[in-house]
Amino acid sequence: MADMDAALPALTEMPSPQYVMSGDGIRIATYLWGEEDAPTVLCVHGFASSCRDNWVSTGWVRDLTRAGYRVLGIDQRGHGASDKPHEASAYGMDAFVDDITTVLDTYLLDSVLYAGYSLGARVGWQVAVQVPDHVERAVLGGIPDGRPLARLQIAEARAFAEHGTPVTDPVTRNYVTLAERVAGNDLRALVALAEGMRLGDADPDVAHPPLQPILFATGSEDAILAQSKLLARATPNGTFVELPSRHHFNAPGSRVFREAAVGFFGA
Repeated sequence: MADMDAALPALTEMPSPQYVMSGDGIRIATYLWGEEDAPTVLCVHGFASSCRDNWVSTGWVRDLTRAGYRVLGIDQRGHGASDKPHEASAYGMDAFVDDITTVLDTYLLDSVLYAGYSLGARVGWQVAVQVPDHVERAVLGGIPDGRPLARLQIAEARAFAEHGTPVTDPVTRNYVTLAERVAGNDLRALVALAEGMRLGDADPDVAHPPLQPILFATGSEDAILAQSKLLARATPNGTFVELPSRHHFNAPGSRVFREAAVGFFGA
């Protein structure tokens, strides 16, 4: 038994959140690991997830700190320990991008290495394009599932969140199941997010891709695999890694994904 315990990877401890106030008054929870003078990787999770769920429980923070990086994680607005407004107007793409720049300014970071998954990858694409000096290179996993959540039926999800009405649409049911899986999720806030991201947002613009080195990673069983490969080909310094036997919801736990990211950041 002792040998078995010794073989298990050490779990990363979750520090207490440190809050950053966004420009529109939303508290954004942030978490920090590693040495202060190490290169910083900013980790930004996906829809209905959290820093703990996406990056800590899957071994990312452990592997990145072991490789000599400092990790700055956030709970995006509407998630984790961050504020969770119920108004769709709080969740436009510009608000997510502004949250990232505010966090970096607060931590006095001119630029970072960026790791994002799904919604976090969609936000990362936009950050790399709109404020390129903030991003040295980026790993974008599970993109573009995020114009986000265009396939989710808002009315059904809201009826379930507010009245418990059964969800019949299979895609919406999958998202609701995903949302309920993570402790502390507020389904009404996540429905508002899904609605808000449709206001003035668009798919990643292949005519204006990021110019930094970008590693794209998507599961072999993810419905957006072809679109992800298209984005990689359209990005001047883009490369692509396919994650074997992974779909959209379990790709963050892929060892292939983690190892490719660590190698890419160290290139």
